Amino acid sequence: MARILTFPLMLIWRLTRLIVEAVGRLLAVVIGFVFLVVGTLLTLTGIGAIVGVPLLILGLALMVKGVFG
Repeated sequence: MARILTFPLMLIWRLTRLIVEAVGRLLAVVIGFVFLVVGTLLTLTGIGAIVGVPLLILGLALMVKGVFG
């Protein structure tokens, strides 16, 4: 049961690992920051929250993975 609940988080973590391995740490942090800004702007519009919140999560995960390895 817990595996089903954590599947989306593991999917995001694997995606960030793939991006970090492909583009490098510094670029992953920059892309993560851009995703955070765009996700925040989309979330503030209300209608864009459906896309903005996942972008925020992906951006944060990219930055954490890029900085801490």
